[in-house]
Amino acid sequence: MNLPNKITLLRVVLIPAFLVVYLAKPFADVPNEWLALFLFSTAAITDTLDGYLARKMGLVTNFGKLMDPLADKLLVCAALIAFTATGTFPAWATIALISREFYLSGLRQLALEQKIVVAASFSAKLKTIMQCVLVIYILLPFPFTILQNWILTLALTILTVGLSLYSAVEYTYKSRSLFEKI
Repeated sequence: MNLPNKITLLRVVLIPAFLVVYLAKPFADVPNEWLALFLFSTAAITDTLDGYLARKMGLVTNFGKLMDPLADKLLVCAALIAFTATGTFPAWATIALISREFYLSGLRQLALEQKIVVAASFSAKLKTIMQCVLVIYILLPFPFTILQNWILTLALTILTVGLSLYSAVEYTYKSRSLFEKI
């Protein structure tokens, strides 16, 4: 297994570690918010690192093409579900964001069956960045008042959901030929 694929798998392994630290708070003497933030941020950074190394070293593989986006989805969805379970994040936004991921996974599968590659768009890359910014913001223990934090979280949530839905519409439009063949 090459280095970029190992880095992708590291991201997958960091997901349960992040969840344990965020949800179970296993270390009484360590500020768990900071440790959860470190684990999530490390996992998010590996997304950029594995893709960069795979392209630079000429190590792009089918495994990497499959696992890299899957690892991204698992990381962000796990965080959003954990936030929703603890009342930190609205369920409607989690449902919207996860539904988009399922929808596009189905669209990609349909394209794959027709031997069409659905490349990541700029808006989809921006969506991933916004999702990570949102998760990191939620994890940061800011000294804002509850109202200020609520307003900023809501604004980031609306922006992220809006961008996610926009990218889904963009993918659907660019892939409209797929629907003519079914």
